[in-house]
Amino acid sequence: MLTKTQFDILNAIYKANGASLTQRELAEETGISLGKVNQEKQELLQMHAIDEFMHLTSRGMEELEPYRVTNAVIMAAGMSSRFAPLSYEKPKALLRVKGELLIEREIEQLKAAGIRNIILVVGYMKERLFYLESKYGVKIAVNEDYYRYNNTSSLICAVNDLDNTYICSSDNYFVKNPFETFVYRSYYSAVYAEGKTDEYCISCNKKGLITSVMIGGCNSWYMIGHVYFDRSFSKIFAEILKKEYDNLLTKQQLWEDLYIRYIDKLDLYIRKYDAAIIKEFDSLEELRQFDNKYLCNADSSIFANICSVLNVKEQDISEISPIKNGLTNSSFCFICKGKKYVYRHPGVGTEKYINRKSEYKSMQTAKRLGLDQTYIYMDAVEGWKISYYIEDVSTLDYHNEAQVRQALSMLRTLHGSDEDTGHFFNIWDEIAEFEKRLKESGRNQFEDLKQIHEMIEKLHQYAKTDGVRQCLCHCDSYDPNFLIDKEGNMSLIDWEYSGMADPGCDIGTFIACSDYTDEEAKQVINIYLGYAASDKELRHFLAYVAAAACYWFLWAIYQESLGKNVGEYLYIWYRYTKQYGKEALEMFEKGDV
Repeated sequence: MLTKTQFDILNAIYKANGASLTQRELAEETGISLGKVNQEKQELLQMHAIDEFMHLTSRGMEELEPYRVTNAVIMAAGMSSRFAPLSYEKPKALLRVKGELLIEREIEQLKAAGIRNIILVVGYMKERLFYLESKYGVKIAVNEDYYRYNNTSSLICAVNDLDNTYICSSDNYFVKNPFETFVYRSYYSAVYAEGKTDEYCISCNKKGLITSVMIGGCNSWYMIGHVYFDRSFSKIFAEILKKEYDNLLTKQQLWEDLYIRYIDKLDLYIRKYDAAIIKEFDSLEELRQFDNKYLCNADSSIFANICSVLNVKEQDISEISPIKNGLTNSSFCFICKGKKYVYRHPGVGTEKYINRKSEYKSMQTAKRLGLDQTYIYMDAVEGWKISYYIEDVSTLDYHNEAQVRQALSMLRTLHGSDEDTGHFFNIWDEIAEFEKRLKESGRNQFEDLKQIHEMIEKLHQYAKTDGVRQCLCHCDSYDPNFLIDKEGNMSLIDWEYSGMADPGCDIGTFIACSDYTDEEAKQVINIYLGYAASDKELRHFLAYVAAAACYWFLWAIYQESLGKNVGEYLYIWYRYTKQYGKEALEMFEKGDV
């Protein structure tokens, strides 16, 4: 086994590609003192690793061979949601920076270092990256869990390929090629941050071995760019990853977090780079600073949409900031000529259960009736939307009586509008549809689903005999969709589920998403009606509370089957389905129907 200085000298001679290097040139190239170079030269001559002209011998190549990089893994599965809006339209790896696609530039740099065995792990919009297999001969590995877990789900796809391996991110831009044919030991590349940073900051011993990693720091070297696993590191790390992968924490965190947990068993050294060499674009603003082409032409249909609606130029759009992704859409806010807006991008697959034409008609009605003061424009076919951003906004407080009365008054206005979108939202049919989807996905295996199904079916048969007139409903009327500005003006937003329905759908959803007691729920029904509900009216609305709770309960399970965490609402909706369903059914069964 070579010492580090012996390796550095042999590697420098190898990279000289046959040119003769003086001892002084070797010292400058390797950072080793001239005296040490002279000492190591004598050792290498005795080993027959070099000749008297400082050229590599066949023995020298044999000594280097254990350090040859055998392959590379490029992780390209994630959505990169922080890079809105460009990442909504294509994988970040396919961004063209200074005339080159990020992923192609990185593959070509690896190949220039003699690395031919490249595993590309894909997930989000994976079909857009399949062409790289035939163009560059890369091996494609599909990460089916990319939307559900973090990048450990990508590394597990290539865990059996780990050897002398570069681990790369598909969205890095290396100004100079950092990849080498031979590498002595495992390392993580790093650049220096002056001042505060929220990156993974590194502490090392005198030999450069990473001893600790902290998230956030000040005046510190931090992890960025590519990583190199040598054969011994890969063996230990692969064993740990396989053992830990069933742990949900491991799946949800970065692979670096797993490394940190086992840092005492995994030797990783720092490899320092100038910040001008390694680029990692976390936002469009950062990319614009590096490649000014993106100021005027981001090659984005989303930007084209904004420019068309607001009658502006791309350079007028700035301060883009992703809003936390919703369960059905992705959105970002931006500044344009001093005003702040929100752009909503429809989620993949939402066309299966959202009627965009009906949503468009509903939003036109909402704007005319003064129910939604945020709305500017929506595309009725593609589903994208532009709205005003409300500063210092708050949402409906279920226990603020004035706000509740205002919200219920807005729903009464909507229900009495006599508008017809031509689309019917039949909550009973929608429940049946979600039951079907859950069966197909295998998520229908819980104890009392059959009893819930039978109860909902009975309520449906009873409720439809009440003969309530269908009207335009919001169908998603819960607290986050009632926005209140600092002047107290309320807007009802997010009309995706709207359509012609029983008004019980709106009141049912309003109550099903609250923490109301049974008594408080009945008071809400009375406020909506403007008088004390009769037994017939009360049982009808309670049946729809149960139906709404059931619909959203099944919807929530479906969303979680797609990797989206719904949270505590899932249990709330389950409980309300049974509670209000039982009460309504008892009233129907003892009443005169």
